[in-house]
Amino acid sequence: MRLLDAGCGGGRNSQYLMSCGADVFGVDADPSQIDRIQAVAAHVAPNLPAGNFSVGRLAELPFSDGYFGAVICSAVLHFAEDEPEFEDMVTEMWRVLGSGGVFFARLASTIGIEDQVRRLEHRRHRLPDGSDRFLVDEDYLLRITSRLGGELLDPIKTTIVQDLRAMTTWVLGKGRGG
Repeated sequence: MRLLDAGCGGGRNSQYLMSCGADVFGVDADPSQIDRIQAVAAHVAPNLPAGNFSVGRLAELPFSDGYFGAVICSAVLHFAEDEPEFEDMVTEMWRVLGSGGVFFARLASTIGIEDQVRRLEHRRHRLPDGSDRFLVDEDYLLRITSRLGGELLDPIKTTIVQDLRAMTTWVLGKGRGG
């Protein structure tokens, strides 16, 4: 399967996927992380071209429409500055996802910790751990899902991380018309 690790970082997820034989591509804004994942790929999946990993922005992916069977984006989307940037990133990842494909995102949310976060502006919040993040809630994710024409493949699930933050899993399928 050809898949995109959007915001791949140094390859925490990509390394496992490569070892399973997936045709992994990765994009990250940090050139040093791309250097790192290319080195990991050379060791774990030596037949995988180094060019599969590139520096780039999630809102401007260098791939054709429907190129991937799966797109994963783990612990990245909560770094968006505001709703337009968040929605541009999600829309772009959806664009490169092929018909019948799976989109998997893990991102910070307010779900379950609504009374512990302080709203700033543009959906940005101060978390109990002191960091500021772009946070989603279930309503917002469902609206985006509907706008994309996606289908929830799994219920939206959230894990509260020691009362410091909440991490939500959002898994969508892209139908034949999406």
